[in-house]
Amino acid sequence: VQLQASGGGLVQPGGSLRLSCAASGRVFSINDMGWYRQALGKQRELVAAITSGGSANYADSVKGRFTISRDNANDTVYLQMNSLKPEDTAVYYCNADIISPGIWTGVVYWGQGTQVTVSS
Repeated sequence: VQLQASGGGLVQPGGSLRLSCAASGRVFSINDMGWYRQALGKQRELVAAITSGGSANYADSVKGRFTISRDNANDTVYLQMNSLKPEDTAVYYCNADIISPGIWTGVVYWGQGTQVTVSS
């Protein structure tokens, strides 16, 4: 199983970016999916998470600006980021709790990370 994240880049304050993360390999089903971020010199923190049924929760710092969604048919999770601020600059990581055939219990996988830089 692999998670492939994409969509990061350089954006000006107030701008928008959309991150994507697709799971591939031996995927039977996916439970929770989420996005984390890690700024330079700081600990990794949860940004947003979404259940298989579509219930989402967000870090207080991104509420009202970021939206997490998922496409269950394509095993993909998205993070729409609007009104970006310099403090959103970080490496963003996706993760997913995935059930694979033959294992039949959830295993958490991580994507490789994608850099988001908010700067004028």
